[in-house]
Amino acid sequence: MTNPADLPYRPCAGVMLLNREGQVFVGQRLDSTLEAWQMPQGGIDPGEDARTAALRELGEETGIAPDLVELIAEAPDELFYDLPDELVGKVWKGKWRGQRQRWFLFRFHGADGDVRIDTPHPEFRAWRWLEPSALPDVIVPFKRKLYQDVLAAFAAHLPG
Repeated sequence: MTNPADLPYRPCAGVMLLNREGQVFVGQRLDSTLEAWQMPQGGIDPGEDARTAALRELGEETGIAPDLVELIAEAPDELFYDLPDELVGKVWKGKWRGQRQRWFLFRFHGADGDVRIDTPHPEFRAWRWLEPSALPDVIVPFKRKLYQDVLAAFAAHLPG
């Protein structure tokens, strides 16, 4: 068995999407039985820059077109999380120990009707708007510190 510490981190991009009321988009993953919600995020393709990946993932997961969002901020540093030992080797074909992510804060200028999680390759079974401070309470436990770090990175731009 591979030692997780010997594996690299998967390069990813994440999106914190704020609506007009300052609430954050979260989706409930299709592939999880846990009552867990997360923000849109996914892998950065070879040769793709992180912001392009973030917008692509946002579209793939929420159906939201890039012209409906405005960039507010980018987290100054990459943020990391490790998979729990029991998931290493089971997800991402066992190639990664966790993710290193570039996070972007976008303002959503569309309407709820512009959100379409019934995409060609759906990732979410439900979605909602949530107060930013509640994010660490709804994510899977192994990503809680990551979400606290995302909130800290964007604190100056969040309500309250």
